[in-house]
Amino acid sequence: MAEPIPGPPGLPILGNINDIDPVDSMASLGRLADTYGPIFKLNLGGKEKLFISSHELLNEVCDEQRFAKTVTGALEQIRHGIADGLFTAYNGEHNWEIAHRVLMPAFGPLSIRSMFDEMHDIASQLVVKWARFGSKERINVTDDLTRLTLDSIALCAMDTRFNSFYHEEMHPFVNAMVGFLSESGARAQRPAVATYFMRSAQKKFDSDIALLKKVATEVVAERKANPNNKKDLLNAMIKGRDAKTGEGLSDESVLNNMITFLIAGHETTSGLLSFLFYNLIKNPSAYQTAQRQVDEVVGKSPITVDHMSKLPYIEACLRETLRLTPTAPAFTLTPQPDSANDHETLAGKYQVQKGQSITALLPKIHRDPAVYGADADFFKPERMLDEPFSKLPPNSWKPFGNGMRGCIGRPFAWQEAILTTALLLQNFNFRFDDPSYQLSIKQTLTIKPKDFFMHATLRDHIDLTYLEKALHDPASQGKSSEKDRKIKSSVSGKPKKPMAILYGSNAGTCEALAQNLARVAGSRGYLAQVNPMDSAVDKVPEGQPVVLISSSYEGQPPDNAAHFVEWIQNLQGPKLEGVKYAVFGCGNHDWVSTFHKVPKQLNSKFEEHGATKIAEIGLGDVGAGDVFNEFDKWQDEHFWSALGAEVDTEESSLEIEIDTDSRRSKLRQDVKEAVIVSNELLTTGDVPEKRHITLRLPTGMTYKVGDYLAVLPINNSKNIRRVLKHYGLPWDAMLTIKVGENTTLPTGHPISAMDVLGAYVELSQPATRKNISKIADSTPDESDRAKILALAGKDFEKEIANKRRSPLDLLEEYRSAALPLGDFLAMLPPMRIRQYSISSSPLADPTTATVTWSVLDTPAKVGDSKRFLGVASNYLSSVEEDDHIHVAIKPSHGNFHPPNDVENTPVMLFCAGTGLAPFRGFIQERAIQARGGRKLASAYLFIGCAHPEKDALFSEELNQWEKEGIVKVYYAFSTAKDQSKGCRHVQERLWEEREEMTKVFNEGAKLYVCGSSMVGEGVAATTKRIFQNWAEGEGQPKTDEEVEAWFECIKSDRYASDVFA
Repeated sequence: MAEPIPGPPGLPILGNINDIDPVDSMASLGRLADTYGPIFKLNLGGKEKLFISSHELLNEVCDEQRFAKTVTGALEQIRHGIADGLFTAYNGEHNWEIAHRVLMPAFGPLSIRSMFDEMHDIASQLVVKWARFGSKERINVTDDLTRLTLDSIALCAMDTRFNSFYHEEMHPFVNAMVGFLSESGARAQRPAVATYFMRSAQKKFDSDIALLKKVATEVVAERKANPNNKKDLLNAMIKGRDAKTGEGLSDESVLNNMITFLIAGHETTSGLLSFLFYNLIKNPSAYQTAQRQVDEVVGKSPITVDHMSKLPYIEACLRETLRLTPTAPAFTLTPQPDSANDHETLAGKYQVQKGQSITALLPKIHRDPAVYGADADFFKPERMLDEPFSKLPPNSWKPFGNGMRGCIGRPFAWQEAILTTALLLQNFNFRFDDPSYQLSIKQTLTIKPKDFFMHATLRDHIDLTYLEKALHDPASQGKSSEKDRKIKSSVSGKPKKPMAILYGSNAGTCEALAQNLARVAGSRGYLAQVNPMDSAVDKVPEGQPVVLISSSYEGQPPDNAAHFVEWIQNLQGPKLEGVKYAVFGCGNHDWVSTFHKVPKQLNSKFEEHGATKIAEIGLGDVGAGDVFNEFDKWQDEHFWSALGAEVDTEESSLEIEIDTDSRRSKLRQDVKEAVIVSNELLTTGDVPEKRHITLRLPTGMTYKVGDYLAVLPINNSKNIRRVLKHYGLPWDAMLTIKVGENTTLPTGHPISAMDVLGAYVELSQPATRKNISKIADSTPDESDRAKILALAGKDFEKEIANKRRSPLDLLEEYRSAALPLGDFLAMLPPMRIRQYSISSSPLADPTTATVTWSVLDTPAKVGDSKRFLGVASNYLSSVEEDDHIHVAIKPSHGNFHPPNDVENTPVMLFCAGTGLAPFRGFIQERAIQARGGRKLASAYLFIGCAHPEKDALFSEELNQWEKEGIVKVYYAFSTAKDQSKGCRHVQERLWEEREEMTKVFNEGAKLYVCGSSMVGEGVAATTKRIFQNWAEGEGQPKTDEEVEAWFECIKSDRYASDVFA
């Protein structure tokens, strides 16, 4: 008996049009697949259309005996421009059959091989352009790769040069094509009658088509006026004859297919290459492996056509890129029209009527865990190497379409992509312009990365003067530039020595330390250049001190140091001889097993590869809240003394002009504006305040369950007023910081003091010993000076570190201190983003996200009437409906997302307090999927809180989900344990329920933990205890070492934790 096909309810007349985002329809369809499962239906344009998202169903519909390609939607609208071209022809159209048979030989191996030199010519133009740009230039990746692929297809297939790299603007063909494809997609999603009233859109559509035809007509006319015997695509179209019928292509068919190849021949390949370089930069291990293969196979010689078959890892990277982001993300089929049956049955239970369309959603099908495993969402080229690729199930990788109607130009695109990738990796090192960039999609008929920018740095000190020649002539290789710029400066006529400071930083702390060191270096006789570590891959300076400052994130390097760390780990031999270095590392003691892992690796690897250590490694603990003081101590007691630098007579401050007239301001824009929808209080009584906020996200900002919302806060207005009052400034005072200062503050133009103090600096950061000494130096009163200096000495831990007293606290307490405003600002680290777990699922509404957090507002430890106010938590508590705040999405690390195979993988969730936040998102997503008809594996939620009537967050919602069978909830109430089986903490409740949880674990469950380090340690210890207890019961007792080894093993794929301070 046939089963009904699920789908969202539609509206009268409009159907499901509101369920599809016109800007990014593939993302909308992906969310619907997550909700309703491997097949669902939508009513679009009055027709019921089917969508599939599993390999099992795709394998069925790829059977050309039962199903055939159908031209619908945007593809049908494109026929307005290219009629029955190869990609838009209806099945059985005569012109398609003629063109297909005539043009197939033009894409044979020998023909493609003969195009290599012309491909190399165009790719070399790209290399030279990026080399001339220099490493500081911001490269618009998709724009330049579009220039590359358009010029390649034009030259190789039609012997026409568009010379896109020699014009600032894109060739008019590109703009017309983008407009044509975008409008075709838009027309497919609206009723036909609506187009009649959209006169301006119709006029633009017609003019774009006219320009495409004009370009094609000119190319054909040029060839006919100047014929040649070149065996290219254009001559095949003009002169070729069909062996079966003896016919050639009509003039109209030549033009239609000319436009088809100009569009398809560059649009999808530029997207592939853009996605590839995103993936490579995001995954340093794959990047280094690919680059190493180019070095081993090609070396410094020119790349030739014979190299194309000798780069299997690059091919694997291309395949894996097309798996995750197929640039033609869907194709549509229908039951064979000449079938004797009136319907086909899919999976033995879903009826598909003759004439009904079935769209295959490739981004979802290519991530089917049944084929690609639990890590299907991750970029892993190894799974696409020749041997494992050959063993994939049939029709599990379909980025080039299906069967007879598959992409005819695949061999052309493949050779072009391998050549371009190899050439770029041979000559450059790449890094993101924004290390925190998260992939965003721009969709027309195809997909490409949106707003993707990177930097290209020439490798191995390649000299730009020799580069163009070296691309073709091996004799010119290996000539390094002897014109390296030497940075000099003069203070009082004395030249300063160079110093390189390289940092790895996500939250901004290590960058602030780097800027601090650079300022101090100026007074020590050095001119320091501060750059992210990734800028120094293959280019660690010699002949000057090199300082590396980095943090670790769960054992992983920061985003802007990932490539540098991967490079240093794969370095061979004494490549760093002549380098003098020092390392300072930041870490958090809550992550015991990975504490300071990255800086320690850097320290040992530099020494291993021949570098000379200036000073012993310095290590700071962010979790202890004293990292700035630890850094100052390391500088003074180890680094500068070992370097033998000049005595620090006067640490530099910031030169500031105060302007109380101008009121211009410029705020930092590394985040985007979200709009507050609501801000709710969740708790009652005497428990700490917890709140829940809903935000409307900026356009194009997307997230997954388990991700973080990063918030750029503003200091509390009370603290800002304290500074203004201390320095006697009016509220509208303006500051101008001198250009060239080592600071993250805006320089060179007036900015409001309120903005500087509110948005740019951390006012509550505890003072360091160096800060205190600086304040003491500014104090003329000898009695006060002695008291202040005591705080920098024996009283520091008790009075400063433990009480978290800031420089502002000290200035207010010791009124005689006369610290200049510039010195005060120089002490303060830049404002950091704060990350909060998102507590919603995008399946509920992809345009909104929610955050659930605790408000930190406690009496200050100083002992007076002051209160310690958490910067971000209080900022968020103060915002109201329709307020705008600056946010970004940060992906969670590792496996902290629901399992891909939600129907077969149980989950156990452990949390306390607002650690519930991400799990609310997990369970909300499950509820939506269950209501969409999906059969989910079981879920168990363990929550720790104080009291059921005071801080049991989302209790009504959780009760409803429990009634619906979405989740089973276990509470542990710390002040009402009689209502939670005598358990006060979540780990105690886990032990209480150990028998049932052991059964669930043995069924393949994944475990997730979110909360404080106490929760993380408690659940981990109890999990190990339960395993040891179970092993003893099975007659297989385990030692503590064996239990620890077992736990480390499950942490790789079945135990994910998100622990916060």
